[in-house]
Amino acid sequence: MMKHRTTVASLVTLIALAGCTQEQQNQWRRDIQNWTGTNGVLEVYAGDKLVRRFLKIDKMSTAMGTTDNVPRSYRFGYGVLDENLNGQVDDGEKRVYFEIGDFATNYVFYESPR
Repeated sequence: MMKHRTTVASLVTLIALAGCTQEQQNQWRRDIQNWTGTNGVLEVYAGDKLVRRFLKIDKMSTAMGTTDNVPRSYRFGYGVLDENLNGQVDDGEKRVYFEIGDFATNYVFYESPR
């Protein structure tokens, strides 16, 4: 009986998802990812040289104005500053707040493969 309920619930979920727009499905995916978190990496480059790396980033957010609710010209997040740029969290490396402005075009944010 329990297996039948699980199958029916799965089928109903699939039908509901099929009826949603791609954008709505993407929004749900982002909401789930925001809740579960990701293991993001942010790399900042000066030309072709890596100058900063932040590890274990849950998400990057666009800043919004407090009173006008207008998007600001930067993104922010929290991550561990990889001071020696070795791609792993070492003793003494701390979680920090960071901001990336609109004019900072030399950065890459990705999910860590580890």
